[in-house]
Amino acid sequence: MLVKDVMTKKENLVMLSPMASIRDILNLMKKTGVRSIIIDKTKPSDAYGILTYKNILKSIVAEDGDIDMLNAYDICSKPALQISHNLDIKYAAQMMITSSIKRLLVIDNNEISGILTMTDIIEAVMELAED
Repeated sequence: MLVKDVMTKKENLVMLSPMASIRDILNLMKKTGVRSIIIDKTKPSDAYGILTYKNILKSIVAEDGDIDMLNAYDICSKPALQISHNLDIKYAAQMMITSSIKRLLVIDNNEISGILTMTDIIEAVMELAED
């Protein structure tokens, strides 16, 4: 099974500017129920970033960051770990395990095509188990 068979497609992602405020991001996460936000590139040769609950917990809570002074660029993980949509999901799973991460951006030709989460993989495995 390939990444493209189980990933969350680009049209279902929440993507924001690197200049988005943390307060706005938190409100959007609460409103949409997403646990991660893709941080857009600033130019074609730039890398995408990802902002998760972990980034917020570290920067705002653990390090006493000011929610009104920080923006997405300040606290996102950039470059985000990324894979190709044509990769077998077993390699993506291995990458998640060895890197202790739950999400990988799916990038082709330096453009985002989706995101692969642990949940996406587990749901695919559960479907296989039902057959």
